Amino acid sequence: MKKLYVRWLVCLMLLVGCLASQPQQQLRSFAASLSKPSVAERIARVEGGLLPAIVIKDQTAVMTIADRMKHYQVPGVSVAVINDGKIEWAKGYGVTEVGGSTPVTTETMFQAASISKPVAAMGMLALVEKGLFTLDEDVNAKLKSWKVPENEFTKEQKVTLRRLASHSAGLTVHGFRGYAAGEDVPTTVQVLDGQKPANSAAVRVNVKPGSLWRYSGGGITVMQLLMSEMSGKSFPALMQELVLGKIGMKNSTYEQPLPNGKTAKAAMGHRSNGELVKGKFHTYPEMAAAGLWTTPTDLAKFAIEIQKSKTGKSNKVLSQAMTVQMLAKQSGDYGLGIGVGGEGNKASFSHGGSNEGFKCNLFAYSETGQGAVVMTNGDLGGQLASEIFRSIAREYGWPDFKPAERVLAKVNPEIFQLYVGEYDVNGKVVVTTEGGKLYFQPPGGGKDELLPSSETEFFPQVQNIRIVFKKDSQGAVTGLAAHFGDGRVLEGKKIK
Repeated sequence: MKKLYVRWLVCLMLLVGCLASQPQQQLRSFAASLSKPSVAERIARVEGGLLPAIVIKDQTAVMTIADRMKHYQVPGVSVAVINDGKIEWAKGYGVTEVGGSTPVTTETMFQAASISKPVAAMGMLALVEKGLFTLDEDVNAKLKSWKVPENEFTKEQKVTLRRLASHSAGLTVHGFRGYAAGEDVPTTVQVLDGQKPANSAAVRVNVKPGSLWRYSGGGITVMQLLMSEMSGKSFPALMQELVLGKIGMKNSTYEQPLPNGKTAKAAMGHRSNGELVKGKFHTYPEMAAAGLWTTPTDLAKFAIEIQKSKTGKSNKVLSQAMTVQMLAKQSGDYGLGIGVGGEGNKASFSHGGSNEGFKCNLFAYSETGQGAVVMTNGDLGGQLASEIFRSIAREYGWPDFKPAERVLAKVNPEIFQLYVGEYDVNGKVVVTTEGGKLYFQPPGGGKDELLPSSETEFFPQVQNIRIVFKKDSQGAVTGLAAHFGDGRVLEGKKIK
């Protein structure tokens, strides 16, 4: 026994001596490795710790990805998490099509919708660095088959690539709904002129370029045309050459419609009621604005390239100086093709996406090497993605995506009957009561419970919004006001 004790003591002294001889940085790394959770543990906590926009004080919200997919009737979800400048994990959930058995994997392609814009903007900036055009020249000087129609708004200020990419060119057409299976698909010029078979209005300047920020998918389509004409290549081939291939986005393409050979790897779009989109997905000839098919893993590679390019560690597509310019605020909280926010270690870049049957989001910090991408194949997938982001943010210690906290009031459920009805708030809002609970359903959205802050003020947990019911002098409910977390207020009258 004594010999065993001596041997143990000698081993301990050798270990202490070994550690003492190591540099302090190595010792800190050794200590961190002992306490660092495994990736499997982190995945499990993210999957089982989804958070609503609002949490109730002194209550614990326990939600899982599987449960929330059922709640939002979203058949498939795919997630990629960036940590320490690399993809720490990626995973698919559910199926590619309702009623089907094909599982969502990390290689399942989703429609990126408007996340197509920042990827396209990176390609545009690469062409700027190649000298094909400049950011601040009039695009009409280079456009060939179509030009931005001149009018009183363009007399002094012109439409430029910088303004197109930062949504400050004064152009119309916010977004596009795409073309269902069997519908004729217009050319890019037909889209820009609003000519049949285009289903969107003509893209025109109706405010002075540079005077304000206004989101314009139409403007990004002008950028798409210029890129193709100046390079002499189709937009999908050009983007494969400039961005997708260089970053290693092997499961990504701007091809529209998606070739038959690639549909086997694609998720299908679904409506808010869980039904399949007619024809399974729409075609978007507005490729730069909405046409990218990709995966969270590939978009995470795109985000990592931006992070590394900004610090000069990897410049596969853009120089460090151009990447810095891309992430600099140009108009509002928007850089060149991408949203930007925060400062210092909280500096971030992000973009969301919303196509018919698809919702997705990309968010990353430009300084800390953290971020995530969530893609879904359901119209209510945006809310699900937000809940997943809150869980990721809590697990990885992000400063953003923290839910707000509210205090629940004790209210007699009998008063809920007063608020039942229909309200005109930028569309029909329906308020119902069932099982002693109050519910509301916004235009095009799902039904969610309203919880009381008082007898006249309520809130859903799925988003940061307060619903205040209005009464007349006799106590009859006449309308409601929706107070959003960003300060917006929408009011409407009770119509039924």
